[in-house]
Amino acid sequence: MPDDKTDPREANEDQAKVADSPKAETQNVGPDPNVQVGADLDALLAENADMRDRLLRTMADMENLRRRTEREKSDTARYAISNFARDVLTVGDNLKRTIDHVPAEAAAQDPALKSFLEGVELTERELLNVLERHGVTRIDPLGQRFDPNCHQAMYEVKNADVPEGTVVDVMQSGYVIGDRCLRPALVAIAKGGAKAAKQQPQGDGNGAAPRKAANDDFPEGEQPGD
Repeated sequence: MPDDKTDPREANEDQAKVADSPKAETQNVGPDPNVQVGADLDALLAENADMRDRLLRTMADMENLRRRTEREKSDTARYAISNFARDVLTVGDNLKRTIDHVPAEAAAQDPALKSFLEGVELTERELLNVLERHGVTRIDPLGQRFDPNCHQAMYEVKNADVPEGTVVDVMQSGYVIGDRCLRPALVAIAKGGAKAAKQQPQGDGNGAAPRKAANDDFPEGEQPGD
C-alpha cells in the first residue's frame, strides 16, 4: 500500500521553485509609483493650461464688453439727437431759401423788407448756434475736392480752370455731428480739368479720419476671444 505522506523537504523545494519562477515574480511586483506620479503631473499640467486659456479668454471677453459698453454710452450721448437734428435742418434750409430769394436791392429800398430780412438772418444764425452747441455744424465744400463721405454729386460741370473733381456749386448745405456726416452736401463737381493728385479722403481737411454716416458704428480693435 503506497504511502500518502509527502516528504517535507520535497514540498519546500517545490515551493521554492514556484517562488523563483518568472510568473511568480510578475505577480509579486506592484505598479511603479514614479510612473503614476508622472501621469498625475501631466494631467495636472494639462488641466492648468486649459484653465489658464479659459481665464485669458474670459478676461478678453470682459475687456471687449467694457470697451463696447463705453463706446455705446459715448455714442448715445453724442449722437442721440441725430434724427431730431436731421429733421430740424429743413427749417434751416427754408430760412436760407428765404434769405436767398430776397434781392439785396429790394431790401435796401424797403425798410420793412430789410427789417424782415434781418430778422430771418438772425433766426438762421441762432438756429445754427443752437445746433453747433449740440455738436452739429454746417460744412461749406465749395472749392474743395469732392469727398464721397460727406458730399453727394448731383451733376458735373465742364470747367478746365480747376482740377477735375473740385466742387464748383453747392445746391444744399451739408452738416456733420461730431465726427460723423449727418447730411451730405448736394454739390456739382468740375470735369475736364487737370487730374487732381490722389489723396486719402479727409473728414475736415485737417488730417482727420474720413467721416461716416451718423448712424454708423465705430468699430474698434477687438481682442481675441470676442
